[in-house]
Amino acid sequence: MTYLGRPSNNVKIGIVGLPNVGKSSFFNLLCKMDVPAENFPFCTIEPTVSRVPVPDRRFNKLCAAFKPKKEMPAVLTVTDIAGLVKGASEGAGLGNAFLSNIQAVDAIFHQVRTFKDKDVTHVESSIDPLRDIEIINKELLLKDIALVQKLVDSKGKNVERGVGGKEAKAEFGALVKALDYLKTKGHVRFGTWSVLEISVLNTLQLLTAKPQVYLINMSEKNYCGGRSNWLLKINEMVKTLGGEPVIPYSVGFEKTLFDMGEEAAAEHCKKNKFRSMLPTIIKKGYHLLNLIHFFTVGPDEVRAWSIRNGTLAPGAAGTIHTDFERGFICAKIYKFKDFREHKTEAAVKKKGLLKQEGRKYLMIDGDICHFEHNVTKTKKK
Repeated sequence: MTYLGRPSNNVKIGIVGLPNVGKSSFFNLLCKMDVPAENFPFCTIEPTVSRVPVPDRRFNKLCAAFKPKKEMPAVLTVTDIAGLVKGASEGAGLGNAFLSNIQAVDAIFHQVRTFKDKDVTHVESSIDPLRDIEIINKELLLKDIALVQKLVDSKGKNVERGVGGKEAKAEFGALVKALDYLKTKGHVRFGTWSVLEISVLNTLQLLTAKPQVYLINMSEKNYCGGRSNWLLKINEMVKTLGGEPVIPYSVGFEKTLFDMGEEAAAEHCKKNKFRSMLPTIIKKGYHLLNLIHFFTVGPDEVRAWSIRNGTLAPGAAGTIHTDFERGFICAKIYKFKDFREHKTEAAVKKKGLLKQEGRKYLMIDGDICHFEHNVTKTKKK
């Protein structure tokens, strides 16, 4: 499957926005999620990177059934990127650091502020999320235009002289098309591109190629009261920009729940008919990266393995170990719904619901797998 972005399973999402919109507070909440550190490094990897578990009831039920020594859920890797300001594309604020940090991620949590707080000043001196969205998206666009324009200018004369032949001419054509799209239509992820054009764009890691989820950070009072003068306007604006997901939530409310503790927070939400939006945000970010996962199960470990949607069985086996892909024989797979219905793996097998799949099998989210492989070691002479 060919799509904009890196083909690797090792992808991550970055939190992007203006200063003082709640990015780091949101990131800190993710870092504090309660996951056994001895099983997996979910807490901070670097000062601005964290890995958080992807909520999945199927995984929880499999762990309850197999009672494994280790539980390894799917994870979302999140990077906290420092706030940018108007003019960042020309070097204001973090300038080039901003560019490289966003280039290093594969999707964006676009954090937008609607709350008022006299103790947390807004860099633009007023609350206007529509203006803020425009600033961020314009800076991303201007950076990409500058990058592609520079490449078009530097490669044009060589292509005219025939340097590099047909291949160089085709690549240059892709750059010219991308530049025109950026200047006239906007973010490249909404364009229609050929396989060749996508391969050229992917070498550039363009900022506007990265899909976004808009996180609307409301005050705790407005979130719990379901009131906002901005949400309808934001939804309308985002629809005109390409129609990406918009999730209203409140960092203040999420912090209140965290400070209560798990049991008290659950009771509070049930009583007041509120809910934490963190699970929804995490799952949306995970799927925005085009990730799904399959499971391996047993008494030693129940684990969710992340793969890109569109991965075939040998590629999935390779996420466990490269030898599994190299020596792939078959995949023995059954569905979680069948396990849920029949309670045990043995019962699933008895019903004939465990299927043997070959190299062309397209992995489906939630598959429970066992891979058979055979790699012959080369004898030393």
